Amino acid sequence: MTSALKIVIATINPTVGDIEGNASRILKVREASPAADLIVYSELVLIGYPPEDLVLKPAFQRDAMDKAVELAAITKDGGPAMLIGSCWIEGGKLYNSSLLLANGTIAAIRHKRDLPNYGVFDEKRVFSRGPCPEPIDFKGVKLGVLTCEDLWWEEVTQHLADKHSDILISLNGSPYEEIKARDRFQNGKERTTQSDIPLIYTNQVGGQDELVFDGEAFVMDKNGQVIVRQTAFVDCTTMTEWSKVDNGWVCAAHDLPEKNDRLTDIYQAMMIGVRDYVNKNHFPGVIIGMSGGIDSALSAIVAVDALGADKVHLVMMPSKYTSEESLIDAADAARMMGCAIDNIPITDGVKAFEGIMAGAFAGTTSDTTEENLQSRLRAVILMALSNKHGKMVLTTGNKSEMSVGYATLYGDMCGGYNALKDIYKLDVFKLSYWRNENQPLGGMGPKGQIMPVNIIEKPPTAELRPDQKDEDSLPPYEVLDDILECLIEKEMFKKDIVKRGHDVETVARIQHLLYIAEYKRRQAPPGVKITEKNFGRDRRYPITNGYRDKKVN
Repeated sequence: MTSALKIVIATINPTVGDIEGNASRILKVREASPAADLIVYSELVLIGYPPEDLVLKPAFQRDAMDKAVELAAITKDGGPAMLIGSCWIEGGKLYNSSLLLANGTIAAIRHKRDLPNYGVFDEKRVFSRGPCPEPIDFKGVKLGVLTCEDLWWEEVTQHLADKHSDILISLNGSPYEEIKARDRFQNGKERTTQSDIPLIYTNQVGGQDELVFDGEAFVMDKNGQVIVRQTAFVDCTTMTEWSKVDNGWVCAAHDLPEKNDRLTDIYQAMMIGVRDYVNKNHFPGVIIGMSGGIDSALSAIVAVDALGADKVHLVMMPSKYTSEESLIDAADAARMMGCAIDNIPITDGVKAFEGIMAGAFAGTTSDTTEENLQSRLRAVILMALSNKHGKMVLTTGNKSEMSVGYATLYGDMCGGYNALKDIYKLDVFKLSYWRNENQPLGGMGPKGQIMPVNIIEKPPTAELRPDQKDEDSLPPYEVLDDILECLIEKEMFKKDIVKRGHDVETVARIQHLLYIAEYKRRQAPPGVKITEKNFGRDRRYPITNGYRDKKVN
């Protein structure tokens, strides 16, 4: 048995389905780590995570397995071995597996045992459950390899401990959520103290559709203390040095980077989500309708940080209700971001629509129908620009609005992606202040103030009718957001929400709006997942819902 090991933790950004590209990313790390004995990657790194039903395609399965064999053959050069995640077929069953590539062969295969089937995960649909994994012998060292969910429960760890594993290695594809990072460390501490074995925890980084992965791989000693930790949201590799001592294996401690605060993490997730959705889908940039309001301004700033100002096309589309203040604020925001902004008035277009519909609307009074015509005309303009120039429309609605349906279907909801989809309005304000004082790691936008303070401080308005304010239709956001978090994230009884100081009729009204807006949300574009209960992947309510109007708590 060797008495020392150099193990590299590789936190990279795979793309689902890009087997060739992911293999190249894997090998790039290997080429840069000649002194390593072993390089460990993340869950399903070769095929990207989560592969969803793509992994059921037989041709895809074959290509992934063939590529794993090719990668294994490369290790006959005497360089570092690699522990990668990929799909594997054995006995006619498809598994989520960890593969040790060493000495020119696939030296060991271990299948994931605990398949998550909650929240954003539905692995039981596509993968078979593996047996409890046996330790892998590597240079006389017993590596206890767990795949993601295996680490969250006691069974696999206990089995590996009973088999006298020396080091636990957990390959993960763990998406970012506000509280999950804390939970990961707590869970790791439970497993290390349970087993009295140190732990290497890997994770991927980057965006995949609505999910963003924050990386932040770490090493934990057998007492549950973090002794190595990567910076969150960074594509990086870390060399760890291990040595055999009388009572087991220990890793040399590193200086730990500063932990991000909550707003930093959220902003990084939004930025990376936009960047990878646009770039991985090969859009040349984005188009954003600017209103002079805070949502569109923050969306544009996130896009500039993600892609660069030259890839962000801003468009102001004033109507007769658009204030001079909004025109000035939008122009100032564009200047601060370094973006050009087009001005395409919609007044004549609105008149044309009203003329077209005059006969059909005869005898009726003006209402939200005419307001929505404005929003839908703006969507037509943005989509026309998208069709002509190829850039994707980035929508700008926040979670508070989407929760209660304060958005126009085929209007301001029209687009390809939404950075603010899982961001409550109060956090929109906080993030705007934060960005004026901070620059995100990897951000391509300018330093310093980037949003006019007036945009943040003025009362929010859709400007679809004279003197309109959001609070004409909705409770103050301090009230609305708290009620929504109670209803969505916590699934609280109405009576318990009222005990927090809210009016019973207001709570009932917001719950009703939340239910009846489901059909709108089903047609909304994807967006960055931030909370535990985002719309689409986490919270999936029926549109036809006979329970929604029952007089119950």
